[in-house]
Amino acid sequence: MAHMAQNQAARKKGKKVTIENFYGGSTQGKEENEEEIQKNSEHSSQNGNYQQALEDLKLELIQKMEIWKEKWEKEISCLTDKNAQLEKEVEASNRRANKAEKRNQSLTTRIKHLEESKMIKQQESIKQTQKINELEENIKYLTEKVTDLENRGRRENLRIIGLPEKTEINNKLDIILQEIIKENCPHVLEQGGKIEIERIHRTPSILNPQKTTPRNVIAKFKSFQVKEKILQEAKKKSFRYKGAPIRITHDLAANTLRDCKAWNTIFRKARELGLQPRINYPAKLTIYFQGKVWAFNKIEDFQAFAKKRPELCGKFDFQAQKARET
Repeated sequence: MAHMAQNQAARKKGKKVTIENFYGGSTQGKEENEEEIQKNSEHSSQNGNYQQALEDLKLELIQKMEIWKEKWEKEISCLTDKNAQLEKEVEASNRRANKAEKRNQSLTTRIKHLEESKMIKQQESIKQTQKINELEENIKYLTEKVTDLENRGRRENLRIIGLPEKTEINNKLDIILQEIIKENCPHVLEQGGKIEIERIHRTPSILNPQKTTPRNVIAKFKSFQVKEKILQEAKKKSFRYKGAPIRITHDLAANTLRDCKAWNTIFRKARELGLQPRINYPAKLTIYFQGKVWAFNKIEDFQAFAKKRPELCGKFDFQAQKARET
């Protein structure tokens, strides 16, 4: 082995390898061979150390690679778990979003239905208001019609106010009426000195049983013309019965009487001003002003008329009139 190493070293140095050199035939050759062997031995020792260092480095690298591999596997596993968790959270968020969207759609649908229902109710309310207005107009028309028919049914009647309520009078009201006519307007009497009366009676006291004033007397005549003659005489002068004052008026329906009484304050003031006021059927005020006869169906019409005339403006207390109506 030593000879072979020497020969290889000789070849590397370019020396010619001889048998003597190979087998150490001279002293000089032997010394050179020993030096070469020592150098080769040292070189072999260095090569062995280098190989060992490489093996150690390789082992260290393998160990580090194993550590890095474990770390990367852990990081990958952690990232995978986080990704799975994120996917779950995204899925849960999507489910919540879908639920919110469905709820929003449901609320939108409900709001739409409510708006449609509100619109339908508004339309129904408008229709009901129109129907109510129509019914009120019909009621007003029918009330006026009934009132007119009631007044027409009373056109032959007269109302006697202030006649003392005594038993001897109540038992013979027809005779008392004949006496009143003879005392106040005898020229109205027909042939025979009497007037045909269909019926005569006191008004009922059901509405106010505590009333102490005498009840009115209602007389129905067979002739409308005779009744009008008596009424005209009653407008000209005050009637009396045995010296006691009484009043003769139309026998009108309750609604008409109420409307007539609404003119009372204005009527009295107009009479004070010399306007010659009259209450005509059914409840219409007429006055004589500036050479003309003016007629008013409503108090508001007369109020507007008076405000435009300086002679009448401020003369009538319409606030007191309204308070009395209230």
